[in-house]
Amino acid sequence: MCGGRGTRLDAAVEKPLVDVCGRPMVDRVADALAGSRVDAVFAVVSPHAPATREHLADRGLSILDAPGDGYVEDLDRALSAVGTPAITVAADLPLLAPDLVDDALDRAGGDSLAVCVPAALKRRLGASADTTFERGGRELAPAGLNVVADTEDTMYVSYDARLAVNVNRPSDATLAEELCD
Repeated sequence: MCGGRGTRLDAAVEKPLVDVCGRPMVDRVADALAGSRVDAVFAVVSPHAPATREHLADRGLSILDAPGDGYVEDLDRALSAVGTPAITVAADLPLLAPDLVDDALDRAGGDSLAVCVPAALKRRLGASADTTFERGGRELAPAGLNVVADTEDTMYVSYDARLAVNVNRPSDATLAEELCD
């Protein structure tokens, strides 16, 4: 999912094209997916990110055009095109690695899985925690990595810092740079 403008980042480029450790975030995410057991990678791009679309097309990735009406609407469009089960990943997760994708697939076991991190982990790292919810007495945040199948969602709570850094603000980009391999 790479259709965001990145207005909170105040960057000179669209959000997916913001560099982390010398490479656009979307390239880091695409490489993590390519190195995992995922069979095919599709970039879901909205009209809000024309430079991202061009960048990914030049890279040879399959592009799915979404209307740009919001994350859920764009995700629905993508899933209707590719079917389920599918892995979904936000382009603002630059520390994603193949082992994390494969772990989510293993934990899902063919079912739907939402990967979350404790909001306390995000705060301890200094990462923004814009969206949180309570579950089982814990405040959690979505990681931006999910397995979508035709079953009811299960949830996995990860304590891996690589899943706790979604780049939404300049301070998140700085943190991602500090945590890069």
